[in-house]
Amino acid sequence: MEPASVERLSVLFQSDDYIVVDKHWDIRIDSKMWYEKNTVQAQLRHRFPQLADPNTYYGFRFCHQLDFSTSGALCVALNKAAAGQAYRCFKERTVTKAYLALVRGLVEEEIQTLHFSIGKNTSEGKTHMMCIEGTDGCENSKPCQTALTVLEYGLYDGEPVTKVLLQPFTGRTHQLRVHCSAIGHPIVGDFTYSSGADNGPFRMMLHAHLLHIPLDPEPLLVYAGDPFLPSVDSKWIPQRSLRPLKDTVDALLEQRMEEQRQVKAMERERVRQREEKRLKKNSKVESDEQRRQCEEWLREWDGDS
Repeated sequence: MEPASVERLSVLFQSDDYIVVDKHWDIRIDSKMWYEKNTVQAQLRHRFPQLADPNTYYGFRFCHQLDFSTSGALCVALNKAAAGQAYRCFKERTVTKAYLALVRGLVEEEIQTLHFSIGKNTSEGKTHMMCIEGTDGCENSKPCQTALTVLEYGLYDGEPVTKVLLQPFTGRTHQLRVHCSAIGHPIVGDFTYSSGADNGPFRMMLHAHLLHIPLDPEPLLVYAGDPFLPSVDSKWIPQRSLRPLKDTVDALLEQRMEEQRQVKAMERERVRQREEKRLKKNSKVESDEQRRQCEEWLREWDGDS
């Protein structure tokens, strides 16, 4: 529960190509503001000065983003080639991410998929926010999808809350925060999407728990622990558990792996069919050429006789 500092950086994974850190809440990834000293970029420079790339503005290549208020797994590429490979995985949506959250109220539907389209809020005083399609001032909305699974019911500081696992299938800004707010269960401590009302908790209760990037030849799989435990925050009191976190995450990951195996199998089959069609076409061309030569030989033979 201590505030972030440049010296305090938790590293979850490190290789020649990547570092995955457990980002603290209420810290920016990077900033161009001279007065913004406390950033993940500054933490990395302090901890790994020899790994900073002078050819980049910030010194490190962040493979994805986490909100200022969100904690958890954040992947950093240490060279251009590694950044490119990770970027392709994110672009092709083969990356699996799962977040833990405490949300206000008791979520009745235990397993659901949220499909609200999200756009930019152009209303006066709200331009820093996103919004649901159809609401006042909402522009340039895009389809978004989030899977929600209830893990536990309990109390936070005496108020009913639900611990959920959130899996975003798209990557819109503030997607999880907006989707939870849209179903009437804003994230605990989310000052922005509670219209400033939820300002009691010491942080916003949203944490990037799982990150799986299907890199070649070795996938990157990192877990960032669970910060929403009574041993960490005594104000959170679980009352009824529906499903264990580990089993739920393992099932989610296995489902994603199976989906990706099926996609790869379908792609191999498409390649095989294209190759088969090409070979048949070439075979037909060769057969036509052979027939022409035979007919020419026969005419020459008739002429000789």
